[in-house]
Amino acid sequence: MPQTIVTIYSRSRCPLCDKALALLFELKEEFDFDLEEVDIESSDELTERYGLMIPVVHIDGKEAAYGFVNKFDISNRLQQKKEI
Repeated sequence: MPQTIVTIYSRSRCPLCDKALALLFELKEEFDFDLEEVDIESSDELTERYGLMIPVVHIDGKEAAYGFVNKFDISNRLQQKKEI
């Protein structure tokens, strides 16, 4: 089974992004996934797409959460991936 990839789109000086990233690091202790951090300020396209939504979390390329990232929701999605 391929490795699950969790991507967080964020930017510096973003308190919600910091909280979401801390939450993902906590979940990494429970679930096996690769975590990718993408700074939306590195690309005009990403800034335009996610500027008002950050943080945005994708699991294997599919949007899983944005804005206030809920640990319970992300945990459930990771559990579902684990069971497949």
